Amino acid sequence: MAAQKVALITGAGTGIGRAAVLALAKEGYAVVLAGRRKEHLDVVAAEAKKLGAKALVVPTDVSDPQAIKALFAKTKQEFGRLDVLFNNAGIGAPAVPLEDLPYEKWKAVVDTNLTGPFLCTQEAIKIMKEQKPRGGRIINNGSISAHSPRPRSVSYTATKHAITGLTKCTALDCRDYDIACGQIDVGNAVTPLTERMAQGVPQADGTTKPEPRMDVDHVGQAIAYMAGLPLESNVLFLTVKATKMPFEGRG
Repeated sequence: MAAQKVALITGAGTGIGRAAVLALAKEGYAVVLAGRRKEHLDVVAAEAKKLGAKALVVPTDVSDPQAIKALFAKTKQEFGRLDVLFNNAGIGAPAVPLEDLPYEKWKAVVDTNLTGPFLCTQEAIKIMKEQKPRGGRIINNGSISAHSPRPRSVSYTATKHAITGLTKCTALDCRDYDIACGQIDVGNAVTPLTERMAQGVPQADGTTKPEPRMDVDHVGQAIAYMAGLPLESNVLFLTVKATKMPFEGRG
């Protein structure tokens, strides 16, 4: 009998992370929920358990290297393996002119959005290359900002562009270990972080306009699709977005 597959999701307490947890739980994965707010993780874990999934909550700040090491150690101790890592946790910075962004805000975004996924990727590889059966899949949340910036979003956009480099390097360097790596770029899913879009957000032409959003469950379904492929196949990049959001061309 094949061992149950295990998925670890960072930023699992709300939004896209929650959608990914529940979509993977429906597909029979045991899920490890990582995030800064235990109370949110506990709620999502309870939802996953109602779907019949095993769920492990590990409060984690991905900007803390020691917390990341503890997260993966607990995952290995509890389940003995790791099949999917979804690097999802991320933060933004105040929308100020580029030249006015404080160094501390820049560093906080880089530590969470880029260094955190890099360190999580390292720990996942260490488990995946040694386990039997060997291999696994790493999925990075790139965001539409991995392609094109919003006004006054330099730290977030720079880290998401960098995630694309991390994705490509991981996919290349881990072939010999049967580890696949892909990236999902999400645009305007309905989450607490996108509530402001319904009222209006700044556009590249200087105007402020509301933007359409899509059901976040569609993102979870896309992640489950990527995760469910056999390791001989990989979705390197997948973009899922609200159909009518202003992204293609000039909007």
